[in-house]
Amino acid sequence: MFLLHEYDIFWTFLIIASLIPILVFWISGLLAPVSKGPEKLSSYESGIEPMGGAWLQFRIRYYMFALVFVVFDVETVFLYPWAMSFDVLGLSVFIEAFIFVLILVVGLVYAWRKGALEWS
Repeated sequence: MFLLHEYDIFWTFLIIASLIPILVFWISGLLAPVSKGPEKLSSYESGIEPMGGAWLQFRIRYYMFALVFVVFDVETVFLYPWAMSFDVLGLSVFIEAFIFVLILVVGLVYAWRKGALEWS
């Protein structure tokens, strides 16, 4: 029999944890002073008058490096639990992990050949 009352403390914690940020933002919205003007809308640069526009274009290469880093960082997160229980899981899971790594290596080779990893 599935008993939901065993999870009462979890649901209570989840509701409280969700309500606290909502209440804090709501209260700060009510209490915060509203002041609009040119000083409020200008970009802040350590008290110095801003020079030029606030919108700058970044090279796409920064984003490509970040994306490749995130992909391989997530790969590590997925492979670490597998490596910790490698002796228990058996050969079929080893083959699945090998295919997973192989797909990532194919993606890395593709990015390398496209020149996404060259910094020039």
